[in-house]
Amino acid sequence: MSKKIFIVLALMLSLAMMLSACAKTQSSEKDAMPMILIPSGDFLMGSASSAAKAQANEFPQHTVYLDGYTIDQHEVTNAQYALCVKAGACTPPQETSSYSHPRYYGTSKYANFPVIKVNWNQAASYCTWAGRRLPTEAEWEKAARGTDGRIYPWGNEEPDATLENLWQNEGDTTKVCSYPKGNSPYGLCDMAGNVWEWVNDWYGETYYQYSPASNPTGPASSEYRIIRGGSWYLGPQYSRSEERDTEHPDDWYFSYGFRCSR
Repeated sequence: MSKKIFIVLALMLSLAMMLSACAKTQSSEKDAMPMILIPSGDFLMGSASSAAKAQANEFPQHTVYLDGYTIDQHEVTNAQYALCVKAGACTPPQETSSYSHPRYYGTSKYANFPVIKVNWNQAASYCTWAGRRLPTEAEWEKAARGTDGRIYPWGNEEPDATLENLWQNEGDTTKVCSYPKGNSPYGLCDMAGNVWEWVNDWYGETYYQYSPASNPTGPASSEYRIIRGGSWYLGPQYSRSEERDTEHPDDWYFSYGFRCSR
């Protein structure tokens, strides 16, 4: 093979890879959020009965089919949320401080940190304004762990301070996408640690025992909504991709944030 042909083939391969990457990533018009395409297909949801850290509400592990969708690459930031507030479609966070920063929301230093102290209703309002919606619990879990049943976004290796912001190793939230080694198989940031993320579903303790095998959306009603992904304040138990926790939709906390899907 001549050198010129080799160079042309290399350039064509490089272009094909770039086009493939572009096809998987979109940008939302409203807030310039990079969004990742999650292809349609099956994945394993929940925990195997033999899993060491599994909780009863994660049983049984089951195969779920999802249509293709897109989901935010990272958690909605302070700067992005402020656009919605400025437009009059969102109310400000319940407080503008974080755990250790008296001035957090509305401060340029933390513009690219996740917005916090928002309840489920505020998160849902933002996603609606942005032309998106909160992800379903199944969409969130597939985006976090892929299709191979891995425990964490990066695999089955136990978390540490190089993979996510957890166990108070930073003492507060961190800028989004600060832990690329801990990204999910699809390239999503902070699916473990940093802040808990609201999802759309109502909570059902035994929902997995009767949920549909295709595009589940959770129980019709409940007292609580679901939060996913753990936070900087907690340890590795809560960083597992199958971990399900709950909160009242009117409640908020210094470690609650969200991302949207479409």
